[in-house]
Amino acid sequence: IIVMPIEAIRLIETCWYFKDTFCRLFMLIMGLLLSASLSNLVLIAIDRFVAVCHPLQYPQKITMTRMLIIVCLCCFFSSVYNIAIVVSISHRTDVCYGECNIMLTFEWRVIDLIFSFLFPCTLIITLHLRIFYVAQKQVKVINSLMKRGKCVMEGSVRRKSESKAALTLGIIVAIHLLCWIPYYILTLTENTAIPPTILYCLIWALYINSCVNPLIYALFYPWFRKSVKYILTFRIFQPASSRVNIFTNHHS
Repeated sequence: IIVMPIEAIRLIETCWYFKDTFCRLFMLIMGLLLSASLSNLVLIAIDRFVAVCHPLQYPQKITMTRMLIIVCLCCFFSSVYNIAIVVSISHRTDVCYGECNIMLTFEWRVIDLIFSFLFPCTLIITLHLRIFYVAQKQVKVINSLMKRGKCVMEGSVRRKSESKAALTLGIIVAIHLLCWIPYYILTLTENTAIPPTILYCLIWALYINSCVNPLIYALFYPWFRKSVKYILTFRIFQPASSRVNIFTNHHS
């Protein structure tokens, strides 16, 4: 809603009509929102890790106050980081007057690669692999307890749980990598070597990644799909909607 309309104007028009100050402000907002998207992925991965690997300690470790502090810290460090980038950028001189193009030094591009891709991506993948491993062990323990007289159910539970965990993990990691790896590979080269059309496509791939992240994380949950259905069909305005149990297939 905030970034894409302005980015679309940049894509259609040949020059930038919003002055240099707004150009830098736009770059700052864009960086903050992309950082927020990445921070959400990392925080969700940490939350899931604690919930799956340390379920008994989850209520004590993941409190509302602690999470608010962590979110505020993420916003603060993201703001400082993006402000530092915007202050240090320089405009290209080989483009038309008024165009909002930036040029980062090689050092900044390496720093951005580490903090905006390598570190969060490694953390996300590591935590999800650990979650998958622990969940797989839990399924084996549960199935071993149900083994006597329930061999068919054991196999189906194991296959269903492992397949769903592997599918979720694969989709999350694959889409993230597909959207971010090409962009950072090309940005490590000189900016002049990147055709504008390819650069724009890669930038829009990052926006699309931020758009699909909520769908990937939320639509896997039946309670979320049920809630959306109630909202879109306006049944949420019915007096009895507050008593609907969204966590089961039966209404209460």
